[in-house]
Amino acid sequence: MGTVAGLRTRRYHGLQVVSTGPIGRRNLGLAALDPSVVVGDARTRLATHEWVGGALDPRGHELLSSFSIEDGVPRWRWSIGDVVVEREVAAVHGRPAVGVVHRLVRAPRPVRVELSVLCTWRDAHGERFGEKAPSQEEVAGGFVFEQAFRVRGPGWATGGTWYRGARYREEAARGLPASEDLWCAGTFSAELSPGQEMTVESWSGDLADPPPDAGQIVASARARARHLVAASSPEGLPEELLALAADQMVVEGPAIVAGYPWFGEWSRDSLVAYEGLLLETGRAEEGRFLLERELSSLDQGMVPNTTDFGSPEYTSADATLWLFHAIERHVASTGDDDLAALAVPALERVVEAHVAGTRHGTSVDPADGLLLQGEPGLALTWMDARVAGRPVTRRSGKAVEIEALWVNALGALGSLQRRIGAAHDASDRLRTAATQSFLRRFVSTGGLLDVVDGELAESGCLRPNQLLAVSLPHGPLRGRPEARRVVADCGALLTPLGLRSLGPSDPAYRPYHRGDPSSRDLAYHQGTVWPWLIGPYVDACIEAGVLAGGVLDGLTGHLGDYGLGSVSETADGAAPHEATGCPFQAWSVAELLRSRRRLGRLGGRSRPT
Repeated sequence: MGTVAGLRTRRYHGLQVVSTGPIGRRNLGLAALDPSVVVGDARTRLATHEWVGGALDPRGHELLSSFSIEDGVPRWRWSIGDVVVEREVAAVHGRPAVGVVHRLVRAPRPVRVELSVLCTWRDAHGERFGEKAPSQEEVAGGFVFEQAFRVRGPGWATGGTWYRGARYREEAARGLPASEDLWCAGTFSAELSPGQEMTVESWSGDLADPPPDAGQIVASARARARHLVAASSPEGLPEELLALAADQMVVEGPAIVAGYPWFGEWSRDSLVAYEGLLLETGRAEEGRFLLERELSSLDQGMVPNTTDFGSPEYTSADATLWLFHAIERHVASTGDDDLAALAVPALERVVEAHVAGTRHGTSVDPADGLLLQGEPGLALTWMDARVAGRPVTRRSGKAVEIEALWVNALGALGSLQRRIGAAHDASDRLRTAATQSFLRRFVSTGGLLDVVDGELAESGCLRPNQLLAVSLPHGPLRGRPEARRVVADCGALLTPLGLRSLGPSDPAYRPYHRGDPSSRDLAYHQGTVWPWLIGPYVDACIEAGVLAGGVLDGLTGHLGDYGLGSVSETADGAAPHEATGCPFQAWSVAELLRSRRRLGRLGGRSRPT
C-alpha cells in the first residue's frame, strides 16, 4: 500500500499492514525499507519521505527510472549513473507476511545495498508518537518488534532511533491528523554483484514460523496471479487487471472487503459486488460459502449491514434485498438447485418479517404493498451519510430503489421457488401488488420520483437510484415503455467515471467531494460520482434498447489512474472528475468487470436476441 514515487502520502501506507481481528481492524507494522546504494565512497539514498514543514528528504523519486506491474507484482527501478537497482514486493497468500526483493540489475562492479527499517505498531487509522523506545528483541537474522512482527534479512545491524515528523499529505487534504514518528530499528546490508538479490521478509502471527524466502514469495504471487487470470477467462488486459483487483477484495471467510484502505466488510457492498467479483471470475464455489454465511446471519429478517464497529449493525433497508438478487444470480449461473432449496425457506421468512415489520420502521405498507423504512437519525438506504448524527440525504419513507429491490426480491423468490417446485402464489401476489403500486406512486410526468411518503412528502430530484427499477431482472419497469425515459433522464448524471448521485442542476448539488470529513460527507451523495452505478446504467441501457457503446471507456482508462489496476470508490461530480474516496473499491471493480462481460457477450448489441 503505497505510491509509485515511493512517498508515503497516507497513514495507511506501508509494506506490511496486518489484520488484527474483524476484517476492518488493521495495524500498520513495517512502514518502510529505505534503500541506499553505496558505490565506493559515494552513498545514494533511494527512499522518498516528506516531513512536517514540507521538506522532502531524501528525494529518491528523482532517480526512479521506471515502474511496472507484472502479474500483480509491482517493480521499481532506480538508475544511479551506470548502476540500476530494482525492488519487487509481494504478500504471502493466506498469512500476514510480505517479501521484498532488491536486485542489482546492472553495475560495472559489485555495490553495497543498505536498507534502513522503519517500524511502528498502531491502528491503521491512527498515528503514533515516540516518547520512549519501543520493545525490540534481537533474533537470528533480524529482530522482533513489540512482539507483533518479525523482520529477517542479511547483514543485520541494530539501530534504534525515532524519525520524527513524518508527514502524510493526503491526510492533511482530508482534514485529518497528518503526522507521526517512525522508529528506525536498524539496517540490513549486502554486497551485490549484477544479477544478485537481497531479500527481506516480514511476518506477523506465529513468529517462530518463518515464511519462504522473498524471492519465492514473489514467484508464488506471480504464479497465483496467472492462475486467477486464466480462471476468469479475460478478454484483454483490462479484464486481467480486474480479475486481480477482484481477488484483492476476497478474504478468508470467505468475505469481501468493501474497500481499501479504510473499509471492512459491509453486506450491501458484498452482495452488490457478488456477481462481478465471484461469478464473473470463476469463483462460484467460494461464493456459495459467502452466501450461506449471509443466510446464517439473518436476524429478524435482516442481514447485518456491517460488523466493522465490533458488533452487528442492522442499519440497512436494502442489504437484505440484495441477498435475494445475489442468490438468484448464483443459482441461474451455476444451476445450484441445492442452494436454492437451502435458501428458499430462509428468504420466505425474510418476506414474512418485512410484512409483519422489522427494525427501524422497515415494514410493508398494507395500503399499497410497498416497503416503508426510516427512523429519526438513521439513513437506511445506500445514501447513508450523516453529519452530526443527522442524515444528509433524507430518504426515509418509500425510496425508489428500495421498492425496486423489494419487487425484484419477490420476483427472485418466486423464481427460486419454481426451480425447486415450492409454492409461489404468495410471493407472486405480493410482487404483483407492489409492482402496480410502484407504477401508480412513482411514475410521474417528470420521470420517476425518488421518494414518496417520506419526510419531504414527494421528492422528484434527479438521482440514479431509479435505474434499479429497470436494471434489476425482476424490476417493476422491466419491459415497460417508461424504461427508456429513465435511461434518458439518467444520461444527465453520466460521467466518464460513473454516475453522479444528484443532478448538476439541483440547488443541493455539490460538485466536489473534498475537504474535511464533514465536507466530504455533505457531498457524498449530493453530486459525487459513484463508479459502481455504471453497472445498473449499462443493464438499464440493454433493457431499454439504448446503445451503451463507449460508456465504459473512461473507467477502463481509470485502471491506470488512481488505485493502480483497480477502481476508486468515488470521484468529483465536476470535470475532470478526479477520483476520491478509497482507491480500491469492491463494488466499483465488480460492476465494471460485470458490465464489460455483459456487453461483450452481447457483441455490441443493445439487448439479447
